[in-house]
Amino acid sequence: MFKNLTLYRISAAWPAKLPQLEEALARNTFTECRPTQEQSTGWAPPRGEAHGALAEAVNGHWILRFMIETRLLPASVVRRAVAAKLEAIEAKTGRKPSRQQARELREQITAELLPQAFTRQAGVGVWIDPRARLLAVDTAAKAKADLVIVALIRSLDRFNVALLDTRTAPATAMAHWLAQREAPGEFDLDRECELKSTDEAQAAVRYSRHPLDIAEIRRHIDGGKQPTRLGLTWSGRVSCVLTDTLQIKKIRFLEGVFKEAAAEDEDRFDADAAIATGDLARLTADLVEALGGEAVPA
Repeated sequence: MFKNLTLYRISAAWPAKLPQLEEALARNTFTECRPTQEQSTGWAPPRGEAHGALAEAVNGHWILRFMIETRLLPASVVRRAVAAKLEAIEAKTGRKPSRQQARELREQITAELLPQAFTRQAGVGVWIDPRARLLAVDTAAKAKADLVIVALIRSLDRFNVALLDTRTAPATAMAHWLAQREAPGEFDLDRECELKSTDEAQAAVRYSRHPLDIAEIRRHIDGGKQPTRLGLTWSGRVSCVLTDTLQIKKIRFLEGVFKEAAAEDEDRFDADAAIATGDLARLTADLVEALGGEAVPA
């Protein structure tokens, strides 16, 4: 259900009421791009059902879905069309068009070509734990996460967030775990790791599907390389990759986890969402503890 999480702490000023959230999201529902529109964004029912709720409540957790549609108009296509037009103008008038003429021509050609461009849609899952005041956006891409956060801030009164921060930097903690060949608490080292040097060269070493309890990794750390990604498993239920920016990537629920849902439960969305959010809430809490607790804002 979730693959990559960028984590935020919601400010205490937001009242966190589901009816008000649903009402606010309804003011910015997703519609497809108009012919000359480069991008369209908005909220869609997370169940994928037409006219469904925009905020689904499952076991005290809220699930949202943010849609992004973009017209795919390659810059190279626009450049070629503009160049051809500029050459034709110069050949006809004997004068090279000004920068302003070129800019206006680029805007005109873009507007003409946009209706012919294909569109691409992407859905971004959003998970809110209102009790813990935790928000997670299902993406590792900063640009997508920013779109979601800006849309929420614009829609909701007194809503603000800050990226989750911990007292111990993830890179520092990951280096210690690798050196000790053991992760704390419910975590275990998995079989993926990336280390980078901190100098200008930024030399990198990557391990994939490889045991991490080897002396070679310790030598890389002693030599000044810092972990930027580390594969972990949590409580025998979830595997993931922790990054030095405190993102949780490549989330995978291990075999048998979703079989815990009652077989007779016809609503797989509710059953899967309850398990996924429940496990990820505990995993996140354990991760914050393993990183020395949450940093207190200055």
